[in-house]
Amino acid sequence: MTTGRRVNSGRAMTLRDQLIRDEGIRYTAYQDTRGVWTLGCGHNLSVPITHDAVMQILRDDILTAETSCLVRPVWHGLSEPRRGVMLNMAFNLGGTGLSRFVEMHDALAAGDYDRAASEMLDSAWGRQVGARATRLAEQMRTSTWC
Repeated sequence: MTTGRRVNSGRAMTLRDQLIRDEGIRYTAYQDTRGVWTLGCGHNLSVPITHDAVMQILRDDILTAETSCLVRPVWHGLSEPRRGVMLNMAFNLGGTGLSRFVEMHDALAAGDYDRAASEMLDSAWGRQVGARATRLAEQMRTSTWC
């Protein structure tokens, strides 16, 4: 009776092992030999992913945003809703983009949340994201989830 496994260097080889070996692992999107956009271990990006997969990617992206916020001294003194604003911005802009909001960070360090909100709105980002920036500025001002 066969189990579908074979021994490879002292351990059983699985289908997963074979696919990783044969497809490789790519952490950024690429075009395969037929020009199909692909990611991971040969996942065709034109094929929908599951809700669980989307939620896992979201969790990973939130952790990345949080990592970029944790290095900012002002982060540790903020309320949860105000931390949420910074996380939302880091998620959207990346850590480098968030770091460009120097005046906003200065206002946060001074505890001037109205000025921080104004700095958010008075930016190219604020004009680009429109209602999102308006909601987040209100959340920054009031320390209430919007």
